[in-house]
Amino acid sequence: MHQNSYNVVAFYAFLDLIDLEYFQKIFTDFLNQKNIKGTVLLASEGVNGTLSGSLESIKKFIEFLKSHNLYISQNVKFSTCEEDPFPRLKVKLKNEIVSIGNDLADPNKAVGEYIQPKDWNTFISQDDVLILDTRNTYEFSIGTFKNSIQPETTNFREFPNWLEKSGIEKNKKVAMFCTGGIRCEKASSLMKAKGFNNVYHLQGGILNYLEKVDNDESLWRGECFVFDDRVALDQNLEVGSYDMCHGCRMPIRENDKYSQKYQRGVSCPNCFDQKTPTQKKRYADRQKQVDLAKLRNEKHIGAKHSSSKK
Repeated sequence: MHQNSYNVVAFYAFLDLIDLEYFQKIFTDFLNQKNIKGTVLLASEGVNGTLSGSLESIKKFIEFLKSHNLYISQNVKFSTCEEDPFPRLKVKLKNEIVSIGNDLADPNKAVGEYIQPKDWNTFISQDDVLILDTRNTYEFSIGTFKNSIQPETTNFREFPNWLEKSGIEKNKKVAMFCTGGIRCEKASSLMKAKGFNNVYHLQGGILNYLEKVDNDESLWRGECFVFDDRVALDQNLEVGSYDMCHGCRMPIRENDKYSQKYQRGVSCPNCFDQKTPTQKKRYADRQKQVDLAKLRNEKHIGAKHSSSKK
């Protein structure tokens, strides 16, 4: 963490939460008091969130998590950026803190075996190991581990159906990974419940791996998509080379902006043909409001700080 930048903390914990309204109130009150922004999801199965604030405020937040027995050190990851990646604070009550839509997936009962970042390269280099990227296709497309496969899902809730049709043998060694580890908790729990015997997952996910493994030893290729205005992080956990299309929320590169199908805040080559004229007009009107707010040195809610991109 750094003093003169925005400090970002991603965290989760699977544990039984009883009074969700109580936790929603104390999270909201504390985070507003400390001027911390981002998103927190609360469910009976636990808590999941990504937040940003000053160095001091994030340190206080970690103390807050510990005081309420919500801190699990290996599930907390830090990074920094020059501009605030979140426009507002949201503390939501949900059915799941990461949605897979299958009751068999219960990390509070069982999960796969953790592989530490220092051991990951050796483990996935074994010939009998299937390397499974549990993230979505658009995340996979900008970065993944060498020789990994991806279920071609657009939403994590599609994973159970893919698993049923995958043909993976129950005794196959499966090494799975995701951004911060939370989706693998659900996916490995589901696989264990369905009788898969050799399920492993990267402790702390890609972000933990990039933090712990030197670049010259890394088997990661590309950048890591994140669900905030940073869009993607490079090998050094710094803001990467991707921007975001606000028409479809997909990552785009600089050369995509030279396409005739690209209009800032409206569309990109990925979504131009899928958007209706009405949708495009609505997005264009919204972009005008964003630009006007910028001229007045105001921050339009939901606007992305594209100036932080490199």
